[in-house]
Amino acid sequence: MAFRNLKEFLKRLESENELRRIGVEVDPVLEVTEITDRVTKAGGPALLFEHPKGSKVPLAINLLGSKRRLHLALGVDHVDEVAGRIRSLMDLPRPEGMLDKLKLLGRLREVEAAFPRTVKNAPCQEVVRREDFSLSEFPILKCWPGDGGRYITWPLVVTRDPRTGRRNVGVYRMQVLDDRTTAMHWQTQKHGAEHFRQVKSETGGRLEVAVAIGAEPVTALAGVLPAPPGMDEMMLAGFLRRSPVDMVRCASVNLEVPAESEIVLEGYVDTEDMRTEGPFGDHTGFYSLEGLYPAFHVTCVTHRADPVYLTTIVGRPPQEDYFMGYAVERIFLPLMQMVHPEIVDVAMPAEGIFNNLIVVAIRKSYPGHARKIMHAIWSMGQAMLTKVVVVVDHDVDVQNSAEVVWKTLCAIDPQRDVDFVLGPVDTLEHAARMQDFGSKMGIDATRKWPEEGFARPWPDEIKMDPAVKARVDALWNQLGLK
Repeated sequence: MAFRNLKEFLKRLESENELRRIGVEVDPVLEVTEITDRVTKAGGPALLFEHPKGSKVPLAINLLGSKRRLHLALGVDHVDEVAGRIRSLMDLPRPEGMLDKLKLLGRLREVEAAFPRTVKNAPCQEVVRREDFSLSEFPILKCWPGDGGRYITWPLVVTRDPRTGRRNVGVYRMQVLDDRTTAMHWQTQKHGAEHFRQVKSETGGRLEVAVAIGAEPVTALAGVLPAPPGMDEMMLAGFLRRSPVDMVRCASVNLEVPAESEIVLEGYVDTEDMRTEGPFGDHTGFYSLEGLYPAFHVTCVTHRADPVYLTTIVGRPPQEDYFMGYAVERIFLPLMQMVHPEIVDVAMPAEGIFNNLIVVAIRKSYPGHARKIMHAIWSMGQAMLTKVVVVVDHDVDVQNSAEVVWKTLCAIDPQRDVDFVLGPVDTLEHAARMQDFGSKMGIDATRKWPEEGFARPWPDEIKMDPAVKARVDALWNQLGLK
């Protein structure tokens, strides 16, 4: 059963002993980050700061900061169940009889139920403020000492493609510049940035923007997930929720936002108004540096009568965003396998911070197969930004980092098995030779074949005889060993 809104999810977390209320006053400037960082790294609960300093609005954070809370949000025992639903939709057989047709109809109804629906009245518009408002009323974080200011860190930023009219929902950090203005840090490769470039090059002027803060957890997560091209993120959220997302027309701009959001900022970016944004303590564990980004002018604020401000922090991993990345990894594996069925599994270790490392296990079928997969990864959506791709054989457990490191280092001849290419890199990649462009590395850590020029025999892995293991298992309790 989908959660209707953020507060409903908070109640569920509290009932599951997964939420702690913080009743003492805590400063959103640095103190919330320090507390949350300690709690997340200790595997602790979600937090609700009831009295953030300088604001009457409670602050919720670390809601998805564990696999258990991620699973609670998605309504599953394990996120692989979601992948299974996606896999079943992609593997629709041709119906042979009435039973098959009924099964097919059921799956199609599941897709149909994912489409967002428009409502006229919405909780996020219980209060509409066109004049008397200030961003300073909300407990917006300054996360790290070197940050350029306070940042809205989990906004669902809604724009519309000026050519096609399609909606895009993305999560882009927003530095507060004054009471009614923020910077809009949409990176070069993001859809919001493309909409901005289209307006700038074709007509100039303004691009309408709406920002929803505090949607229920799956809808908030959908803004982070790399939806397949052409898919509305709110439809993806509806599929994950098994229930459509209610959307409402904004009060002052021609956009729709999730009706159950806590807070909505409405306004525009002007293609001629660029501001200095940054530094910002980023998910890399380092500060991303200053840059010029569009200014977002807030012209209207709507919110619930008793809103909760949803936020997150990023920094040296693991942080809450690692668990979001884990969801991306598991949910979209079937889509990768649909295009490249030789892929057995993928892993994005926390220390790889999403774009630095992907490990891929494949069933190798021909010479050069690993290199084909490297380049396939670099051609797939946001995976194009991956700095290092490691390809291993199908029998390597890519979820076990120790096994990956051991088998990779034992399988490679560095000069032979490492490829370097040039291409687009993440805007936040501070080691690249220039912003948005640099080098990437692919490592072929599969067993080498004679057809690949390897003339020596490949050794077997050391493994104990199964019968011996069984005999020792039976003796173990008699040995007095722990």
